[in-house]
Amino acid sequence: MADTVASLVLDLLEWLGDEPRPYAEVLETWRTSCPRLPVWEDANDQGWIERRHAPGRGQFVGVSPAGVAHLRAARPRPLDVARPALSPTT
Repeated sequence: MADTVASLVLDLLEWLGDEPRPYAEVLETWRTSCPRLPVWEDANDQGWIERRHAPGRGQFVGVSPAGVAHLRAARPRPLDVARPALSPTT
């Protein structure tokens, strides 16, 4: 089960992406009542996510610098490769 939770934590970090998301949206999407899948709690306990307050906008959740490092180590992104333009068909 630990591997499942670790994989889901990485999914959470990828889902959060580069821009913080509203706290309510994150909890609605990632909260679970299953004690065997503590995704949110594990990511929070490890310091891989952080909450920020935006005046007049509320609470936001983003990936912390430690979370970015963890995600890059576990799931390196492939290099962006230029794709050739598609030729029109006639």
